[in-house]
Amino acid sequence: MEQQFLTSQLARHLREMHFGNNFTGPCMKSLLEGIDCKLANTKVHDLNTIADLVFHIHYYIRAVIKVFDGGPLDARDMYSYDREPITTEAEWQSMLDEVWQNAERLAVQIEGMKDVELYEPFIDGKYGSLFRNLHGLLEHSHYHLGQIALVGKMVRPAL
Repeated sequence: MEQQFLTSQLARHLREMHFGNNFTGPCMKSLLEGIDCKLANTKVHDLNTIADLVFHIHYYIRAVIKVFDGGPLDARDMYSYDREPITTEAEWQSMLDEVWQNAERLAVQIEGMKDVELYEPFIDGKYGSLFRNLHGLLEHSHYHLGQIALVGKMVRPAL
């Protein structure tokens, strides 16, 4: 078995979740097609908005990128929905551009690893292995991707 089988599969899974051809069906990019700033910020009952969910998913992706770049893990669950208001289409598109760039950046970082590194502790070990954290990040992202799909159906105008 090659030394980068698992890492290449994790990177592929991350890309497919964002850009398409993923195991669960719709990807983030396709779910957000036609979602403008107004729809992204539309509140439905007590559910998170689409903008909140996109930010939340990428809060953790940005945190992992920072750790892989040698920085500290300073992400905290209690701040994972804290974002600046997005009030213009340009701000929404800028956020999405960052999302797509960070997804690819993390995928490249994962591809650059050897499978054996996945067994190493993430940070100091209290969070488990690197594999556990990357796999968890993907599961977490898919969970919220489902929420984006449902909220998207509620906020889109009837065709």
